[in-house]
Amino acid sequence: MKRKTIIIWSLILTSLVFFGFTSVNTYFDISKEDVDLKIPKGFPKPIYKFKNNKLSPDVFVLGRELFYDPILSKDSTTSCASCHQRIAAFGHIDHALSHGINGLIGKRNVPALQNLIWKDAFMWDGGVNHLEVQPLSPITNPIEMNESIADIIVKLRHTDHYVRDFKKAFGDTLISSERILKSLAQFTGLMITANSRYDKYMNGSDTFSVVEKRGLELFRQKCAACHKEPLFTDNSYRNNGIKPDSSLKDKGRGAITGLESDDYKFKVPGLRNVEITYPYMHDGRFRNLTQVMDHYASPERFSGSVSKEMYGIGKLTAQDKKDIIAFLRTLTDKSFIYDRRFVDPSVK
Repeated sequence: MKRKTIIIWSLILTSLVFFGFTSVNTYFDISKEDVDLKIPKGFPKPIYKFKNNKLSPDVFVLGRELFYDPILSKDSTTSCASCHQRIAAFGHIDHALSHGINGLIGKRNVPALQNLIWKDAFMWDGGVNHLEVQPLSPITNPIEMNESIADIIVKLRHTDHYVRDFKKAFGDTLISSERILKSLAQFTGLMITANSRYDKYMNGSDTFSVVEKRGLELFRQKCAACHKEPLFTDNSYRNNGIKPDSSLKDKGRGAITGLESDDYKFKVPGLRNVEITYPYMHDGRFRNLTQVMDHYASPERFSGSVSKEMYGIGKLTAQDKKDIIAFLRTLTDKSFIYDRRFVDPSVK
């Protein structure tokens, strides 16, 4: 009897251990509802509509897996998420400039990934004009990931779980550049942020303090020429008056168009979640919003090729700057930052 009892308890403990190690965390499961494209109220029609990239839970999950996997880099040390950190609205708060394989340092600050389907071009210089091909730029950049799409395909084909995941997502085991890029586009394209206190204030479900209200009024007077609501960008390229860093030799948009008039112009970034997407500017020179406001409040320091819109800001008092910053903080969308769909499932 004693021996039988011991055997039964052994079986129970073995089962508990087995199921403990093989349990699945449903927190990371993605349903069809999770990938429904919901256009926030007041937002314009998106530029990228997933027309030829039908949204699917399995394709989205594959895109998430690829986004967090350093296998996309030459030495398998650097993933998309290495620079695009979820806690920073998929920006990079650790460094002023991007970091890549072998400790190499790039020449631009990492932009936040959010509301990408409303962008007509990507990168600070607009050198990429389609969401699906955007990942090719960092993947092939010798300073960032230094890999070729052909080599990535070979690595994925020799990784059993990717063979299974591609079959689950697309119906067969073909691993191609098109499928890799479309799955990444589904993951990043659904990074939509539109549930900040600003949004709740606009729909009447939250209130602003006196300081925040005044900050909004000042923002609309001083900043909205470039940072237009509700996306807080007009997708244009401007020279905002910061003096070029001679060590970076970065002409911005001018290097793409070849036009001298476009030299040192960079894409106007959206300001949603700006409180947590520091450092700021294309070269990450400003560590906080106070430094940013000090720059715009000092037109006498602007570079000679500054876009004329910058002079429309005019002088700002110390209180003006504090009020605008108070408003900018209402653009933080915590539900986006903590959205379970965008969390790395490998981090339990």
